[in-house]
Amino acid sequence: MIYRSKAPLRIGLAGGGTDVSPYSDLYGGAILNATVSLYARAAIEPLDNGQVIFECADRREFATYDAVYPLPIDGNLDLLKGVINRVYKDYGKFPSNGFKLTTFVDAPAGSGLGTSSTLVVAVLGAFAEWLKLPLGEYDLAHLAYSIEREDLQQAGGKQDQYAATFGGVNFMEFYKNDKVIVNPLRIKDVYLHELENNLVLFYTSTSRLSSSIISEQQKNVTDKKDDSIEAMHHLKDQAVMMKEALLRGSIDKIGEILDYGFEYKKKMAKGITNPQLDEIYEAARKAGASGGKISGAGGGGFMIFYCPKNTRFAVVDVLKNFGGDVKRYSFTNNGIQTWSI
Repeated sequence: MIYRSKAPLRIGLAGGGTDVSPYSDLYGGAILNATVSLYARAAIEPLDNGQVIFECADRREFATYDAVYPLPIDGNLDLLKGVINRVYKDYGKFPSNGFKLTTFVDAPAGSGLGTSSTLVVAVLGAFAEWLKLPLGEYDLAHLAYSIEREDLQQAGGKQDQYAATFGGVNFMEFYKNDKVIVNPLRIKDVYLHELENNLVLFYTSTSRLSSSIISEQQKNVTDKKDDSIEAMHHLKDQAVMMKEALLRGSIDKIGEILDYGFEYKKKMAKGITNPQLDEIYEAARKAGASGGKISGAGGGGFMIFYCPKNTRFAVVDVLKNFGGDVKRYSFTNNGIQTWSI
């Protein structure tokens, strides 16, 4: 038997960063995001050779360990080993003498689409399929968050795990004590089609270590830096503005809302943008984009641009001058899916 899963990556449209503690604990956070047809995939094949075999097919990384748990957290494939160790700790012995775990992600690590957290969700989903784990959507998302942020001590927020698990377009609220409320939005198809047509997803061919940016953001809140905290308040407001625009069909306001958020996001922490990214942003604006942002924590990876009417073609042409890649996608309604064969 092979036990498989796939979980969608997400585009963050508004409120990015307000899902990160301690801001969300102190003030409450709000984010609007949408999952897209780019995925993290996982497959588990039970073995009987006393080994745990890893194959990260997209990165061409391979590793083999003895099936003795917990596996060592040593800087090599720790994200995958962290999931295995937690599943073993919480649910007991695996029903085989070893297994092979194969993974593949449709976007590079550090690209700003939530790849790491989505991969954790996908791997957890494959284990849930194999071991018949009693995990509902909130349970699965919270367990993925706990593995990354608590077990592995990796800095970051909460939105990615919930987006990958639930799927669709969601307005998410974040509170203290890890309370998360996912509000699925019923947006008319015509509005989503127009958003999908006008929203250009551009990979800058650079990646970044989001943890350093997020750590500074967290420190700014702890140190009560007014400019940074005020910027996060505005980003939380932006999430509400984006929700209303999508539900009312005010699609061409989205560029302005993105631009509004981007100006405040840059005030959250250093390193969110740089001269190269600013140049790309201004070139897209001059070509017809009405707004945009850097996806994820910032510093590199993907950027998105809202291109009203038929300006996307001119914007795409200009972006070709910067190298990188315009990524085709579609919005998806489904979160994680698992099956066996």
